Amino acid sequence: MELSLANIFLKIVSIVGLISALTLVTVYHLLPRAKISRIMIWYKRQKRGVAVNYVEHEGYRFCYFCRGEPGLQPSALILHGLAFNKDIWLNTIKFLPKDLHLVCLDMPGHGETTCLLRDSYAAVDQAKKIHQFVECIGLNQKPFHLVGTSMGGMIAGVYAAQYPSEVSGLSLLCPLGLRYPDDNNNAFKRLREQSIKSHDVFKLGLYHPSTKNMQLLKGYVADWRQQNAFLVKCFLDLSNPKSEYSLHDNMSNISAPTQVLWGKDDQLFPKDLPASALACLAMAKALTCRERRATQQLLRWKGYTSSHRDFWTIRFHITQY
Repeated sequence: MELSLANIFLKIVSIVGLISALTLVTVYHLLPRAKISRIMIWYKRQKRGVAVNYVEHEGYRFCYFCRGEPGLQPSALILHGLAFNKDIWLNTIKFLPKDLHLVCLDMPGHGETTCLLRDSYAAVDQAKKIHQFVECIGLNQKPFHLVGTSMGGMIAGVYAAQYPSEVSGLSLLCPLGLRYPDDNNNAFKRLREQSIKSHDVFKLGLYHPSTKNMQLLKGYVADWRQQNAFLVKCFLDLSNPKSEYSLHDNMSNISAPTQVLWGKDDQLFPKDLPASALACLAMAKALTCRERRATQQLLRWKGYTSSHRDFWTIRFHITQY
C-alpha cells in the first residue's frame, strides 16, 4: 500500500513538473521578447542585490544601480557601450567583491536616463554629463575607479583625462576612439559598413550566443526599435571628425594607472594595439594587456605608487556585452 502511494506521488510530481516545464517553454516563446527580457533582468537584479536609483541635475534625470557602500577601497563607476544600458553588467558584477561599492549608470540617452535628441552625444559632451552625475551623487568625494566598455571605454578615457584628480584607476575594455595605422581596423568604419539598427551588429558582441543570451539580445533590440532616431544620432555624434578619436587625442592627459583590454576573439576590434597608442599609454604611465580568453579572465589592477598597492582582484565575464 505504501509503495503504491509512493508511486502515485512520484507520478503526480512528474506530471506537475512536466506541465510547469511546458508552461515555461510556451511563455518563453509566446510572450513579447522585450517583456521576457525585462523579467529576466528583474530576476538578475534581485539575485545580485542591486538597488535602482534616480538623481536629477537641472531637470535632467540619471538612472543607475548600485551595490554596497563607499569604504576604504575606491568605489567603481562602470559605463556600458552604445545601445545597451546598466543592466548589461549584471552578469559581470557577480565576480566583483561583495564589499566593493559599485555604481552602474545608464549612459546619457540610454536606458532610463533622459534622452534628448537636441543634445550632443560626442565623447567630450557625454563625459561632461557623467561628471554632472558624479557630482550629484557625491562619488568624487574621493578618487574612484572608472571602468568602461566600447563607447563607455572611450568616454571613460576622456573623463579620466578631463578630471584626473577624480580617477584613481582606469580600465578600458575594447574602447572606441583610437587611431589605427590600418583604417580597416577602425571600429566606427566597420559599424558604418553595417546598419547600426541591424540585429547582426548586436550579435557581434556575443562570444557564446546561447538561447538565454540571444533572448536578452532580442529584448534589447525590441526595446530600441522605438528609439532608432536616438541610436543614429548618438552614433553620428560619436563618429564625427571632432569626436571619433577623442580617446586617442586625450590619452596623454590620463594620469591614473590604466588598463586596456581587447578580446582575442573580438569580431569588431583589431587584434593588435598600434604602436602609436602604446606610446600614448606609456606617457600616461598606463598598463596595457591583452585578454587571452574572451569569456573570462582573472586580472589584478595595480596602482603605480611607491608601494605598488593592489586595488583589488576582479574577474571579468565578457560573454554578455
